Amino acid sequence: MGLPRDARDFWAAKRQSFLVPSPHENNNDALQRQLTFQEEKVSRAKRCTDEGVREGAKAAGIACVASAIPTLIGVRVIPWAKANLNYTAQALIISAASIASYFIVAEKTILECSRQNTIKQYKDLQSE
Repeated sequence: MGLPRDARDFWAAKRQSFLVPSPHENNNDALQRQLTFQEEKVSRAKRCTDEGVREGAKAAGIACVASAIPTLIGVRVIPWAKANLNYTAQALIISAASIASYFIVAEKTILECSRQNTIKQYKDLQSE
């Protein structure tokens, strides 16, 4: 039992390498052709968004650890926290810090990237 030979060969030919190419590599035929202004603008926006998501996830991970350690130590040491903060409250404190840091850092990164793209686009127009 298994895939028929035609289907297996089709999927094997489609998957030439197990390595995923970086989006910044220029060995793709679609990237070799000259992009229109609109396509270039969409490509830059997607790159900025991806960069913002990546940086936001890093910041959220750091904020999660940075807020979890004092919260979990506090509910075991401080009598008021031990009496009043149940598991749901602890999770809410940790997740609120993570979510806030994600959105703040992602927004700042996207705005910085788009600002750089605008400056680059302006300089390109000035040089022409």
